[in-house]
Amino acid sequence: MPITDLTLDAQPRTKTGSTASRAIRRSGMVPAVLYGHGQPPAYLAVSVRALEEALHAGGRSGILTVRAGGSTETAIIRDLQRDPVTHHIIHVDLQRVSAHEQIHARLPLVAVGTARGVRDYGGVLDVLVHELEVEGPADRLPDHLEADVTALGIHQHLTAGEIPLPEGFRMLTPPETIVITVEPSKTARVLEETAATQEQAEPEVIGQRREATSE
Repeated sequence: MPITDLTLDAQPRTKTGSTASRAIRRSGMVPAVLYGHGQPPAYLAVSVRALEEALHAGGRSGILTVRAGGSTETAIIRDLQRDPVTHHIIHVDLQRVSAHEQIHARLPLVAVGTARGVRDYGGVLDVLVHELEVEGPADRLPDHLEADVTALGIHQHLTAGEIPLPEGFRMLTPPETIVITVEPSKTARVLEETAATQEQAEPEVIGQRREATSE
């Protein structure tokens, strides 16, 4: 369901650059930039704890009310940068949006149900694409998309074009993109490959070889 009632308090910052950003992080804050709607970018600092709480509540794909320096604006999180080692958030980009504005967003894909190929044949479900790009109204943006996998058998898959979308949304990810597949387990694949190899190998007929030699 859409997430539209999250508030994120921020503090304006006047200094930019790597030195200032490191100082902000040491204080338990994260550097942020708020941009869009033809306005100058606003450089902010947000609490790590408040940002994590907003993300946990669905803020990665929902609308945030950003309060900073006496002003209030609505925005979405456009990008999160994390430290490659610690995975801590080190920077966040916020994009200004209005409630009914058509926006592009990347939504998590969640598999629902147990695939027939997994349940009955011991196959393995593999989610190949974890986020799908869509376009739709900002105030109706869901926190995720669901894919019903119950009918999938071995060697069957779902594409982006088969994922249901809420009314008023359209898929931007190429519709032919395979997003979820069910494949045999590793043991089953070995057995399949062995059987295929045996079928391709033709046994040598001794009588035919002798006839060919005598000729």
